[in-house]
Amino acid sequence: MKPDQSTPSSRPALVAWRWPIVVVVIAVLSLLGFHAACRVVRDGGLAAVSALGDAANFGEGFRTGRITTTFISSLPRIAPDGGTKLELVAIESVETLTRTDDRRIFFDMVPLGATVSEIRVPVTYRYHLRLDDPWQLEVHEQTCIVHAPPIRATLPPAIDTAGLERHSSRGWLRFDSDEQMAELEVNLTELLGRRAADPDSIDLVRETCRRRTAEFVQNWLLAEDHWRADRFRSVTVIFADEAPEDPSAVPPTLILDVAR
Repeated sequence: MKPDQSTPSSRPALVAWRWPIVVVVIAVLSLLGFHAACRVVRDGGLAAVSALGDAANFGEGFRTGRITTTFISSLPRIAPDGGTKLELVAIESVETLTRTDDRRIFFDMVPLGATVSEIRVPVTYRYHLRLDDPWQLEVHEQTCIVHAPPIRATLPPAIDTAGLERHSSRGWLRFDSDEQMAELEVNLTELLGRRAADPDSIDLVRETCRRRTAEFVQNWLLAEDHWRADRFRSVTVIFADEAPEDPSAVPPTLILDVAR
């Protein structure tokens, strides 16, 4: 019986096509790998461009030299009389004002006694910054340093006349207590206005005003999407009557809570 010749004849054909098939498979796999690599590079490039865009947006209009202009342009329209104010704090107090008039006659040898007039009245003092006063903002790393205008007392103070109390006493030869009281009442608004604007009174509300001013700037940064961990993380407020040697060394007034 003769051996089957079909099997040996088919094997040489398979052997002949083996390496071309391997080359084709390798080429296909290489092409797929190259396509995947291109996608990774493309996506990574887009992410890098996006990051660079964010960095550019952070710098544009929000760097020293331009941030002040950007801030000022966002403020409300200034009234012709400069009436636009940033109200900061209101303090309620009961004030006592006293006027004493001591008189003598005959070369000050004979005393006529003293007239003492006293008024107690509830008063509300308010303090503000004027938006048309000079403002300056600068950038130090991720801190917005705000050089704010001086704190001003809102005048006249609000006087609660319904709660006003009067008290008078007079010397044995004095009959002008009513006139003295009337004069004290006439000057009441002026006297309380001076008290409100006194530097000691302003110092009492200084830190509260500083905090409120920082919150005002923080709200602006929030609206501009610049109050966040990768941009501005703190606000430092320095008022016009304060002159630190190194503003960047002043402790921040407000710090971003990164835990949120």
